Amino acid sequence: MTTPTANKVGLIGLGAMGSGMAASLRRASFDVHVFDVRQEVADQFAKDGGHACKSVAELGAACDVVVSVVVNAAQTEAVLFGPNGDGTGCAAAMRAGSVFVMCSTVDPNWSVALEARLEKLGLLYVDAPISGGAAKAASGEMTMMTAAKPAAYAKCEAMLNAMAGKVYKLGDHAGAGSKVKIINQLLAGVHIAAAAEAMALGLREGVHPDALYDVITHSAGNSWMFENRMAHVLAADYTPLSAVDIFVKDLGLVLDMARASKFPLPLSSTAHQMFMQASTAGFAKEDDSAVIKIFPGIELPQAKK
Repeated sequence: MTTPTANKVGLIGLGAMGSGMAASLRRASFDVHVFDVRQEVADQFAKDGGHACKSVAELGAACDVVVSVVVNAAQTEAVLFGPNGDGTGCAAAMRAGSVFVMCSTVDPNWSVALEARLEKLGLLYVDAPISGGAAKAASGEMTMMTAAKPAAYAKCEAMLNAMAGKVYKLGDHAGAGSKVKIINQLLAGVHIAAAAEAMALGLREGVHPDALYDVITHSAGNSWMFENRMAHVLAADYTPLSAVDIFVKDLGLVLDMARASKFPLPLSSTAHQMFMQASTAGFAKEDDSAVIKIFPGIELPQAKK
C-alpha cells in the first residue's frame, strides 16, 4: 500500500527564499497556506492564490505538509512548539502522519534530535536545508539537501520537486542533509571572504574595480560568489539578501561540527573572524558582501547616480 501524496502544503517564512518557494508550490497547483510574522506579506501572497493564515497553529491544522523556512534552530523551535515551548506552535495542531520539512541551516545533531521528538508526536520529518539564492527559489531551481525516512518522502516528494531543481536524498534519517549544507556553507563563507579580500587588494592597489571584476569573472580565479557578491560591491548595494550575521552563525556551526571531532579548519576559522569583525563593526544586518568593509585604507565604489 502506497502513502498518498499530500496536496495541502503550508509554508512558514516568506523571506527571500520562502516567498519564491511558496510561489513555486502555487504554480505547481498545490493548495498553499502561508504564514509570516508580517501579516501583510502573507496577505499579499494570498491575493494571487493561496491562503494567508493568522497563526502557525492555524496553518498546521490545515495542511498535510508544513515547510519551515526560518533563520535558525531557535526560530524553528518556536514555529513547532511555540515561544518558550508553550505549546502554541504548529506541532500540536498537525494531524498524525503529517510531514514537517525543515529548511534552515542548523546543527546536524539538533536535526537528528528533532526527528525523534516529532516521531513521538506521530509526525514525519524531512531534514531539508536549501541553497541557491532568491532567484533560483523563485524559479523553482534551487537545491535541497534532504534526509528523511521513506514514509516522509512518499508524502511530500512531489512538493519538494516543485520547489527545487535538485532534490538530493542523502540518507534515510535526519542529519545528513544538515551536514552537507554546513559543508556548503563552509565553501560559501570562505569564498565570499576571499572574494572580498581580492577586491579590497585591487582597490588598495588602484585597479579600477569594474575592470578587475570583468577580468576575474572571465579568468580561472573566478568563483560563483565572487561574480555574485562583488557585483553588490560595485553597485554599492548592501541590501541584505543574505546578511553578514548569517555567516557569523553558519561558519560558527561549521566550526562547532569540526571541533567535535577535533578536525582543523584554518580557512573557515579566518573567514568566521572576518564576518565577526564586520558584524561588530556595525554591518551585521547588511548583505554579506559588506565583509569587504573591514579592510582599511580602501575607497569602496559609490552608488551610480
